[in-house]
Amino acid sequence: MSTIKVSYRFELAEGTTEVVDLELDTKTVELVGNVPADVPSWAKLDFHPCPHCPLSSATDPDCPLMANLAGIVGKFDRILSHDEVDLEVVLPERRVAGRTTAQRALGSLLGLVIATSGCPRTAFLKPMARYHVPLADEDETLYRASSMYLLAQYFMRQAGGETDFDLKGLESLYKELRTVNAAIVQRLRESTSADSLINAVILLDLYARFMPYAIEDSLDEFKHLFTPYLEGSGKPPAD
Repeated sequence: MSTIKVSYRFELAEGTTEVVDLELDTKTVELVGNVPADVPSWAKLDFHPCPHCPLSSATDPDCPLMANLAGIVGKFDRILSHDEVDLEVVLPERRVAGRTTAQRALGSLLGLVIATSGCPRTAFLKPMARYHVPLADEDETLYRASSMYLLAQYFMRQAGGETDFDLKGLESLYKELRTVNAAIVQRLRESTSADSLINAVILLDLYARFMPYAIEDSLDEFKHLFTPYLEGSGKPPAD
């Protein structure tokens, strides 16, 4: 399997349907074939760029993140944030369906696109994107993000690198992500008259804002789940 296919199907209030089909390269976990031939001006790298963007317009004229959103924006121009939608997401392993607001459904889609767009500042989210969970709530996101980061520390230790089991680096990554989210909102305001996509990013940004505080204050809420490990019964049996 060279690509991972994910399909988002939106049943809208007026009885119409919008479908967004995505393909991710299995090895790079980046979108393939998702950028339109004509990238709009608001998706150019120099248009309201992120202040910490490491790319150069001399070699990368298009913002990879916004270029991957370019073909999606027009599909939802007429949709308002609090419109009710029936969402169905088809992944290789499962099918997820639910009724929710347009902004939450779009937030789930945009979260996947942002992580797999090729943006250097969102690449740390790729492991979560590979095992995408549509409509994840705050607790699920905190659990998955912290687990992902700790597994990264395991691989870094194997490679002989420095490790961070206090999750300070994860806090920093999410703070940088908020800068990206602000730039996305600024660009979307130039590209769409509807509020659903903009508020979807703002909703994602609430998660990013919540994450550093949650790492410090809320991880203890998961502690009871690990009682078998803390009491010793989670250890492997002795030989």
